[in-house]
Amino acid sequence: MPDKEYLMESDEEALRLDLKTDGKVLEKQASWAGLKPGMRVADIGCGSGKTAFLLEQLVQPGGQIVGVDSSEKRLDYAKAHYNSTNIHYVCKDILKPLDDLGGFDFIWVRFLLEYFRSKSFDIVKNLSNILKPGGILCLIDLDCNSMRFHGLDESLQNAVAGILSALEKNFDFDPFVGIKLYSYLYDLKFEEIDVRVMPHNLIYGTVKETDAFNWTQKVKLAAKRSGYPFEKYPGGFEEFFKAFKRSFADPRRFTYTPMICCRGRKPLS
Repeated sequence: MPDKEYLMESDEEALRLDLKTDGKVLEKQASWAGLKPGMRVADIGCGSGKTAFLLEQLVQPGGQIVGVDSSEKRLDYAKAHYNSTNIHYVCKDILKPLDDLGGFDFIWVRFLLEYFRSKSFDIVKNLSNILKPGGILCLIDLDCNSMRFHGLDESLQNAVAGILSALEKNFDFDPFVGIKLYSYLYDLKFEEIDVRVMPHNLIYGTVKETDAFNWTQKVKLAAKRSGYPFEKYPGGFEEFFKAFKRSFADPRRFTYTPMICCRGRKPLS
């Protein structure tokens, strides 16, 4: 996907991706999925490079990581902040054939498919072509993305629902892709499929600085670009934005999103 079409594109996007990546959570997910030392791994949609760097440590000795992203800007950030002799960063369109990357023992796809509502299965099918027989494909994404709030007033709740509907229509965004991941692996005849569900963006009480930055960026970029008219707010988006920030800062507010992790093994034949 070209930069100009990416919903969250901004000069601070690499930083946002960097700050919101929890190394301990990622390590647990990768271990559960079957990541082992010595594997050749593709990190698809590698963004800031932090995930590739963390995965690289888990596949030593002998492992290699290929970080794939469509943004030269974010790959420059990755090379500057998370470089290693065992990591190779590549700028690629994941909707096109990827055979020139070679074969992989493990492919990691986390928080990427939500941006490709109409093409997510095609992407997974394309990635399965570069997975070696017996290799593992790990898909991680959200269900009911940004919908599970308690403590927002009715106007804000309605606006959030309207924004997400507009994003589906105008940006091919998929708030419900997480629930589809199992069927993708099943339909591609993967074996040993396993699923884990856990909370993501679990926020209550005083909001952490990293969470405040992440959500401010999400609302400032995605909500504003969505095409939603903000009719109930005389001041338009800016009035909505101020109301959302006030509500999000309230320690009574509670929010989370279900995160669904699926892994499967490609058949040997």
